[in-house]
Amino acid sequence: MKLIQTVLISIALFTTTAAIAHEGSHDHPELTMIMNKDLSNIPGKEMIMLTVNYKPGEIETPHKHEAQAFVYVLEGEIVMAVKGGKELTLGAGQSFYESPEDIHTVGRNASKTKPAKFLVLLLKDKNKAPVLPID
Repeated sequence: MKLIQTVLISIALFTTTAAIAHEGSHDHPELTMIMNKDLSNIPGKEMIMLTVNYKPGEIETPHKHEAQAFVYVLEGEIVMAVKGGKELTLGAGQSFYESPEDIHTVGRNASKTKPAKFLVLLLKDKNKAPVLPID
């Protein structure tokens, strides 16, 4: 049952991210599910941990998570920003945070020649999609 749940979440993450991929990009970020866990001491909440790989020059369109989102850069450099905030260029070992109310306005690979990889930890309501497009 746990394997089926993980596969279904991976499919949901893949299709949701593909739906918000930048129109100029022919691909979407590569997502790898690491863990999905119910938070037993907080009913109705779950944690999703995954890695995101940006190809060189890859850009995402604005979206939101309605989750506590923690980003940790593993390789390369990424540019992140939320609505009302300034763009930040982050390298390996640096982190970024999004609140459930934030709109993720900028998400891109800072390099047009090198890939970038980051870890994402989402703490969210179980009944909410992990990534939501902005209308």
